[in-house]
Amino acid sequence: MADIEAVRQLKARYFRTLDTKDWNGFRQVFADDVVIDTTASGGSVVTGADAFLEFVRAALADVLTVHHGHSPEITVSSPSSASGTWAMADHLRFADGNELTGFGHYRETYEKSDGTWRIRTSTLTRLRMDGSFTPPAPS
Repeated sequence: MADIEAVRQLKARYFRTLDTKDWNGFRQVFADDVVIDTTASGGSVVTGADAFLEFVRAALADVLTVHHGHSPEITVSSPSSASGTWAMADHLRFADGNELTGFGHYRETYEKSDGTWRIRTSTLTRLRMDGSFTPPAPS
């Protein structure tokens, strides 16, 4: 149960540091070689924590975001690996006044290294998106 709670806390930090734009804290939630896949929601695949951080910082520089994760289903498969699915909702308000509200799921894997859990892979899928949004391409 302690590992499941640690993964819950990790994902809570993901949401909080993303929405508050605490980029140093946000970087710490990911394994160095993380793979982020948002193709199912109109985005792309980004490999590497530093590359993902650079992408997110640029994409959300002038965007107010609110992310919520709900109903986690977490399975610990070994002392150093786990997987999880999270229901999610997010709301983005862009500098030009456009807004996007989305609902879907994060499907993730986690790894524990040096006593700390981090996100190893994350796939975002969407069930619904309201508003207008064109995802930026990674640079």
